[in-house]
Amino acid sequence: SLQDKNALHLYSVNGKYLGSEILKEEVSDMCVTGEYIVMGSLQGFLSIRDLYSLNLIISPLAMRLPIHCISVTKEYSHILVGLEDGKLIIVGVGKPAEV
Repeated sequence: SLQDKNALHLYSVNGKYLGSEILKEEVSDMCVTGEYIVMGSLQGFLSIRDLYSLNLIISPLAMRLPIHCISVTKEYSHILVGLEDGKLIIVGVGKPAEV
């Protein structure tokens, strides 16, 4: 966070700058899984971005409370979201028929 602006920066393994994306929310936790970045914010939004382009894959999901932690299951079938009030939200990943 620099002067009330939040950004996500992408670098290669060798330290080459690849790109960045300005964020509207303050990131509280993130998880890199395969080709995706799963992020939770203090404003209560769950976002999924492409790892290489940093573009949003879907519109951010509103959880209505600050997100404290995120985890993705080993099979990449669900996202576990821990909220400020202690609730655990389980979000199914994939097409509706697969969920």
